[in-house]
Amino acid sequence: MTLMSMTGFARSEDARGPLRWFWEVRSVNGRGLDLRLRLPAGFERLEVGLRQRLSGRLARGSVQASLQVQSDTPVSEARINMAVLKQMLATAEALRGRIEADPPRLDGLLALKGVVELVEPQQNEAETEACRAAIEASFDAALDALITMRTEEGARIGEVLSAQLDSMAKLADAATELPARKPAAVRERLTAQVQKLLEASDQLEPDRLHQEAVLLAAKSDIQEELDRLESHVAAARELLQTEGAVGRRLEFLAQEFNRETNTLCAKAADVSLSAIGLELKSLVDQFREQVQNIE
Repeated sequence: MTLMSMTGFARSEDARGPLRWFWEVRSVNGRGLDLRLRLPAGFERLEVGLRQRLSGRLARGSVQASLQVQSDTPVSEARINMAVLKQMLATAEALRGRIEADPPRLDGLLALKGVVELVEPQQNEAETEACRAAIEASFDAALDALITMRTEEGARIGEVLSAQLDSMAKLADAATELPARKPAAVRERLTAQVQKLLEASDQLEPDRLHQEAVLLAAKSDIQEELDRLESHVAAARELLQTEGAVGRRLEFLAQEFNRETNTLCAKAADVSLSAIGLELKSLVDQFREQVQNIE
């Protein structure tokens, strides 16, 4: 069975040089494929490739992937811009005889704009690319783990769905074999209903009574619904063995199951058939809830 659930969670971590990072990838049910990435500053260029990886392996679900990066070295370092500092000192010296002021202090000079600059440490381009590749490999590992979890959950759901389909088929067979659907029982029921019509009015013509009997028989016949239920069960079983995303098609079949069971319950002219119809409806509701988790 190849079903995949839309819910799952995975985490991976790795390190290289001064960097250590953590990936967390989680997914929940969604009508389509909704991808959300949370990347720290400086790692935005990874987003396009990561989205391609996700969309290439997942078809449905709301997926969120977040990256946390820690470094043993400072992200940036402070440097003195000597050219600006010399210019400030020269200006202060030029103004010394013109205005009355205390000599410039070191803290005041360092507070001047442009004297202290925050610069990124120099990085080797090859090492930067190697770190980026390692981070992407960690993402692939987390994605593999997520898919494994979704597949395992999908297998469990598939077993539940298969058991529900078996139960539906048995109930449909039970409805087919009901004594109330035997020709003799149908004839007896129609005779009783026609007798009620005669008791209600003695002016009904034989042709009219025949028409009423035909209508009553047609309204209570559920063979068409049972045939369609059998066809839907076969189609659902085939989908459970199909590769790829089948959740939407299973949801459509669940709607068809619901339509047939509702009609069957409405047509039921016997208590035992009504009981089977209600049990079928309960199973269909459970089936519909489960398939909403399938990719």
